[in-house]
Amino acid sequence: IGLLFMCMYICFDCFTSQWQDKVYVKYGRANVDPYQMMLGVNSSAIIMTTSGLIVNGDIPKIIEFFKVNPVVLNYNIVSAITSASGQLFIYNTIKEFGPIVFTVIMTTRQMLSICISSMLFQHPMSLKALCGAVIVFGVLFYQIRRKYLARQNRSN
Repeated sequence: IGLLFMCMYICFDCFTSQWQDKVYVKYGRANVDPYQMMLGVNSSAIIMTTSGLIVNGDIPKIIEFFKVNPVVLNYNIVSAITSASGQLFIYNTIKEFGPIVFTVIMTTRQMLSICISSMLFQHPMSLKALCGAVIVFGVLFYQIRRKYLARQNRSN
């Protein structure tokens, strides 16, 4: 099930930045600001999450959890603020530079995160895992470069 979730994450992650770029192209970058994009995406997320909670009958459990653990509300507020701040950077990056540059930034961040985590927490990486990481990131950077060159050729 973990592999399924990873595949879903990659598919949705790829879809999101491309969809946002299409919105900017269709309606004009000057006509759509990051706040409108955040409102649309977050409203959709709220509707889907709330629907899932209602269908599963989990809302009373959440209310009870908050009653028993009131400090959780503080953590949720901090998480919401940092998440919203991150979204602003993401939407501005996609709006100003396009999805390709955003993909490069995120891929580099993930690669550095894996390397730093491995060194900092002394997680051994087998030769097989290291080769797999090199292949995956190599393919990602190759695709990014290919898309960038294709876009450059179209604009010339």
